[in-house]
Amino acid sequence: MNQIPWDAAVIGGGSAGLSAALMLGRARRRVVVIDGGSPRNRFAAHMHAVLGHDGKPPAELLADGRREVESYGGKIMNTAARLTRREGDGFAVETTDGEVVRARKLLVATGARDELPELDGLTEQWGRGVAVCPYCDGYEVRDQRIGILATGPGSEFQAQLLRQWSSSITYLADAVGGPEGETRSAFDARGIRVEEGPVRRVLSRDNRVVGVEMADGRTVALDAIFTIPRLVPLDEPLRQLGAERTEHPWGSFATVDGNGQTSIDGVWAAGNVVNAMANVAISIGAGALAAGSINHALILDDIRLATTAALSPIQHP
Repeated sequence: MNQIPWDAAVIGGGSAGLSAALMLGRARRRVVVIDGGSPRNRFAAHMHAVLGHDGKPPAELLADGRREVESYGGKIMNTAARLTRREGDGFAVETTDGEVVRARKLLVATGARDELPELDGLTEQWGRGVAVCPYCDGYEVRDQRIGILATGPGSEFQAQLLRQWSSSITYLADAVGGPEGETRSAFDARGIRVEEGPVRRVLSRDNRVVGVEMADGRTVALDAIFTIPRLVPLDEPLRQLGAERTEHPWGSFATVDGNGQTSIDGVWAAGNVVNAMANVAISIGAGALAAGSINHALILDDIRLATTAALSPIQHP
């Protein structure tokens, strides 16, 4: 009926992509996952707030997910997408190792990368003593000395949010500058300390954050640091296909509807590639939702193809 090898190709094998592939495999769809193996949370030793998997290393979750996808006939390709294009009734994905994958539908779940502030010692502690998500990592540093390295307006509420986990919160104003007006009054009311001036470097000992050194030589003792990096979606496949985009305060992302469908017919996207707020749990759900929508679209195509074939004149030899 249709000679395209795969019903669906999933670009990206993180929590969103594998969740979608699992759903599609269980729906008896021919599904392939193209994964370069660099998930955003690879720097973290453990993940939290994922029901049934709290405290599990993220690499273990993905390894389990791969095995589950393969158990339903899905294929995992350990390579990255280089070029994605529409081809006939489907799509073609050229990989970095030279293969071409052809599929009827496409899900982009390539995630994002974090652009950290340029600060000596910060990158080395990323995913350990330096984090971004209070819901993911706040409980582990409860009642400890927490610093907020300011990067923009969102950092002010990040400080207030982390006050939920500790009474010892220090707002490192750095180049952003200290809070003013009502925001400063709210900081004072909840006992959030403000350190003005540039931060020179993050201090660590025995691979643990112990504080920061300010540009004037002062040191501020801390046990953990939270910051808001610039999130860059790894959405080159969507850009190559010409997906419409939406500008948000946190960046430019491809536009999707509630099911993850993009402006391009036959293309969906899920996870951090289109949602800056998507943690592991949200990404798993988004992938499953997109998979259901993809399967629905495939069924409509199957109905159309079968009906067309049934109405065609019988060809006699």
